[in-house]
Amino acid sequence: MNIKNGALLLLLATTWLAGCSSVRMGKRFPYPAPIVDAKATYQTKALFYNLQRPATNGLLFGQQDATQYGVGWKNEPGRSDVKSVCGSHPAVYGWDVADLVRAGMEGKLKGNAALARNRQLVIDAYERGGMNTFCWHMGNFVTGRNFYDTTAVVAAILPGGAQHAAYTRSLDIIADYFRHLKAADGTLVPVVFRPLHEHTGSWFWWGKRHCTQAEFVQLWQFTVRYLRDEKKVHNLLYAYSPDRVPNAAEYFERYPGNDFVDVLGHDNYGDFNNVATPNKGVATLEMLVDEAQRRNKIAALTETGLEKIPNPNYFPENLLEQIKASPKARQISYLMVWRNAHEGHFYAPYPGHASVLGFLRFYQDSLTTFENDRPRLYTVPKPGRGQKRLSPVVKSQAKL
Repeated sequence: MNIKNGALLLLLATTWLAGCSSVRMGKRFPYPAPIVDAKATYQTKALFYNLQRPATNGLLFGQQDATQYGVGWKNEPGRSDVKSVCGSHPAVYGWDVADLVRAGMEGKLKGNAALARNRQLVIDAYERGGMNTFCWHMGNFVTGRNFYDTTAVVAAILPGGAQHAAYTRSLDIIADYFRHLKAADGTLVPVVFRPLHEHTGSWFWWGKRHCTQAEFVQLWQFTVRYLRDEKKVHNLLYAYSPDRVPNAAEYFERYPGNDFVDVLGHDNYGDFNNVATPNKGVATLEMLVDEAQRRNKIAALTETGLEKIPNPNYFPENLLEQIKASPKARQISYLMVWRNAHEGHFYAPYPGHASVLGFLRFYQDSLTTFENDRPRLYTVPKPGRGQKRLSPVVKSQAKL
């Protein structure tokens, strides 16, 4: 091989590798993918494609920290309270980068067994066909206290602020984690990243009363640009998730723009506590579905639940039946409940709890999708060809 031909081959290889983030098995992603990151990996674009089409998978069910611990147990391989109750893990797994960032800032990442275990749980969930989503309960960069300390922070971590370097260092830690989050075959694990959540409330330091609208939007846009453009993280979808809001105007008041959001999420722990007609939570989901379709986004109930589940029919009646009754609301892609920490703080049933039978009705319904239902998240049909999906009857019988 002469030098000229060698240089040409090197150039071609470099060009191919630069574009291979959206390529799988030598093929580019076959559909338009109007997402925040045009250089996203094939699997990340496939996840977006499938979540945009809820008819493909139904309503994916998820839980925070599902396989990491539950009521009365911790770090037991293959276990989740959800699986102990119904025979299947959730289809969606919620995690938090807070411990990762804290350990990185303190120089305690190397040899951290707890973080290594958590990382493997994330990879395992992907390899079983599940979806991973991460939030971030950020500590207060000004005082060093936790996320509930509402001492003003946002202005200090924006470019030019006194704590901007600390914030970018945190993002460096997150970026390094996501860039190296790989399955056994070397595939980067797609993640729905949900920073600055519940900002319409004021219990976190990034909440509405603690920064201006312009500051919040600038922080969101800087975060996305830094991870995507500066740190070259290409396996993320970005979820925007306000808390309960009375109308669309308040939902979008601090919206950072369509170029910076993939998922129109909603955290709602109050409106589904009761069965009501009309239900404000359902009305918000209807609005999200309309807006997601108009803006080419994904609609989701990103956090919900009832602590300690005092109503045994909460899952089938308060959540499922109210959502199913609305032709629009039932088109959300997924819903996720919060964690099971102990008997005083849990959001999914565990064996022996009074809500188990109700949850089994929720699980057996044809609309809900768990991991054992094998949702299609990371593959797409060939252009021009559809794929048959199990009918509701067949799907329900398969669960039973």
